[in-house]
Amino acid sequence: MSTDFNKINLYLYRIEKTEYSPVMSISSSQIYRIIVPKFIRKRILAKKLRLAILNYYDALPEAPSTELKTVLDYLRTNPIAVFPYSFQNKYNPETIEVFKDSKKGLRYVMLEGKKLYFKRRWSKKRIQHSFNELTREQDPQSPHRYLNDQFKIEEGEVLVDIGVAEGNFALGAVEKASKLILFETDKEWIEALNATFEPWKDKVVIVNKFVSDVTNNTNTTLDDYIAAGEIISFLKIDVDGAESRLLSGCKRILADQMPLKIALCTYHKNDDEKEFKLLLAKNGFETSHSNGFMLFYYDKKMKAPYLRRGLIRGVK
Repeated sequence: MSTDFNKINLYLYRIEKTEYSPVMSISSSQIYRIIVPKFIRKRILAKKLRLAILNYYDALPEAPSTELKTVLDYLRTNPIAVFPYSFQNKYNPETIEVFKDSKKGLRYVMLEGKKLYFKRRWSKKRIQHSFNELTREQDPQSPHRYLNDQFKIEEGEVLVDIGVAEGNFALGAVEKASKLILFETDKEWIEALNATFEPWKDKVVIVNKFVSDVTNNTNTTLDDYIAAGEIISFLKIDVDGAESRLLSGCKRILADQMPLKIALCTYHKNDDEKEFKLLLAKNGFETSHSNGFMLFYYDKKMKAPYLRRGLIRGVK
């Protein structure tokens, strides 16, 4: 046992003496993962990344913008966070009330007076933490917020929600939209989605497929699924880094559909914001980005300048 602790201490010492980098030699990485518990590895990397970000921006010759300075000031006194802002401190999962639907055998929370169901196997505690994250990411100050006062879903619009998960965004729009098409790949969410949208099943379509750049048994392109001439008016896209492939499969819709609004996540990869903004501009969209920055440190390829916009809002 003492030998293992000595090995751990040796690796911690080496890490503390090096710049932040997720890359190690194959053999060292394998040994490191065996002897150092995952929760310790995550803390080490988070600490090193936080210091690397501060060092990077402190070394720049120009003074940071007010928007950037807010993030840096937060990181100087707080651990690294996906949302590096103090607004998140007001959220507490323990205050969230979780109910049980005895007929369906599913738990749910109330969202704007409507029942939002969760996966059958999820515990009360897990639901509390999940819903806490959902409400925090859609806080008015959050860089992940899809809508704002100028960019919203209007009465009678047709919403296509790709990467719907538990369906909180779609549920918030269900009474205004005339039709909703919800794409979700996780089969465990389908039961919960059917329960959530049962009162509006006449105008909600739930599709258990990936939206990508090919069409087969498990995938579809949006151009193939949405028939030519069929009207959609709002696209929300949040697909865990597969946004680029999805956009390759909806060229016709982006080019021809008008009017059209799109909320498109850009935080999963380093260059997504720049590439997607250019693509939308070529298709006639006026674009703006959400306020603030995200630190998506789950991306192992994260590199300077580290901070990413949460999403682009496009209108044409």
